[in-house]
Amino acid sequence: MMGWVPVGLLAVPLLGALALVLAPQALRPALRTYGLVLSGVTLALATLLVGTFDYGQAARQQFEVDIPWIPGLGLRFHLGVDGISLPLIALTALLTFLCFVYLSWGSARAPGQLMSARPRALVFTLLVLEVGMIGTFLALDLLLFFVFFEIVLIPMYFLIGIWGGEGRRAASIKFILYTLLGSVVMLLGLLLIWAQAGTLDIEALSAAHGSGMARSVQILAFVAIGIGLAVKTPMWPLHTWLPDAHTEAPTVGSVLLAGVLLKMGTYGFARIAIPILPEGAVAVAPWLGAFAVVGIVYGALACLAQRDLKRMIAYSSVGHMGFVLLGFATLTPAGINGALFANVAHGLITGLLFFLAGAVKERYHTADMPSLGGGMLATLPRLGSVLTYASIASLGLPGLAGFWGEMLALYGAYQPANGLPRGLFLAYMVIGGLGAVLTAAYFLVMLSRVTHGRPQRTVDLPTGAADDRLVRETPDLPSGAADDRLVRETPDERPVVSAKETTAVLEPPAADDIRTYELLAWTPLVALILLFGLWPGLLLSLTTPAVQTLLGALS
Repeated sequence: MMGWVPVGLLAVPLLGALALVLAPQALRPALRTYGLVLSGVTLALATLLVGTFDYGQAARQQFEVDIPWIPGLGLRFHLGVDGISLPLIALTALLTFLCFVYLSWGSARAPGQLMSARPRALVFTLLVLEVGMIGTFLALDLLLFFVFFEIVLIPMYFLIGIWGGEGRRAASIKFILYTLLGSVVMLLGLLLIWAQAGTLDIEALSAAHGSGMARSVQILAFVAIGIGLAVKTPMWPLHTWLPDAHTEAPTVGSVLLAGVLLKMGTYGFARIAIPILPEGAVAVAPWLGAFAVVGIVYGALACLAQRDLKRMIAYSSVGHMGFVLLGFATLTPAGINGALFANVAHGLITGLLFFLAGAVKERYHTADMPSLGGGMLATLPRLGSVLTYASIASLGLPGLAGFWGEMLALYGAYQPANGLPRGLFLAYMVIGGLGAVLTAAYFLVMLSRVTHGRPQRTVDLPTGAADDRLVRETPDLPSGAADDRLVRETPDERPVVSAKETTAVLEPPAADDIRTYELLAWTPLVALILLFGLWPGLLLSLTTPAVQTLLGALS
């Protein structure tokens, strides 16, 4: 009855992107608001989906569209929404809209704003990206899922390669090579299922719970599909494309990459791998858990070693996605609910963190934490406060969204599903708990470097040069006194800045704190992080029935 809503979710951004190609001159004057309006309409449709969803039947596919696509091969254009996909569809529509808010209402001349450089191509790229992301969560046909899964690669490649930083070309090539190679392996696994089951319909395959497929075939298909999904997640050791991609991507690219694209990999485990291949899931789960906990600890240790703020947040995603994979590996309702909750929480929190990292880089023209000099709470108190809030949410403080997913994943490891070695998963729980402690450590270290302390920043000046704009009296010295660490007197009593001692204070102007368009883009994320932290039942009541159906073959 409401099947037009998922079609509209795909049609609005797709038709908007086609209009940019067919009528570029007519739309050029309205480009700054064009993407904002289209993504706003898409968000309105996603809100309608959330408002009209039958929460009493969350395990059942709703808003279904099922029409022939390629009749000769038995392929169908099959879309639907259940309790697993609904939160991710809403998250995708929200983050895309907030990215357009960030781009469209900011100053085109401000550093980091992209609408002054190839704006038509940028809007087109983001709209096509939205089609692929939403389509992945709507698809109920394996080949249709694969098509949408692949659509996102090209726009993200161009988003990094054209609008990224200095190392954008290498980062974009690394991104596309890793993800394409992973997708080829995943396609082989999907074709193996088709050959064995005779259908690509995800709903029918999930209901069958692997019947008709031998255990060896299920294991082989699970491994092939899992590798493709693990690259996108990303799972250690297939993660090496992620830090480079995040570091070089523009702010909106990092937000969508962390907030949505990584979720496409983990979503594939819940939608395809576990329900369709239950025997393969039981066989591979201990290995999946092992890679997950290594990723948790590795990601945390890598974060402690980072100097670049964006790169640190990127490595934190490796650790957080490790908790998601650990939850799936437990094959329990608690663990998988935790994984799905952590998916949404990570999208909100890390999306906000990358918005903040972009804002810091715009103001300081660097993301190198030692060079920032600390003291942001003194110089930019609002920005520093929001960065602190997002960081403590990401480290898993109770009362904020980041806590529940990790806690439930660890609880699932304490009592894994029947047939899994409990002693091994208890070890995984302990290692995961250690990773949670390390997560708190690296975020606290980052905050001590960036937001706390006295504001200082290193400035390179030539030997013998004095710059009255940079060298000034420090607050703790009496009037007229010079800081011996910065200024030394030459024989003619003229102050000269030493080339080896060129630390000076640069404070961004107070008016350059959080801007209006940033406040509009960040406030929904701040509110949702608090809402889901205080009221986790909003998400858990939605996913629990779907998870119980998903695990039907394992109970």
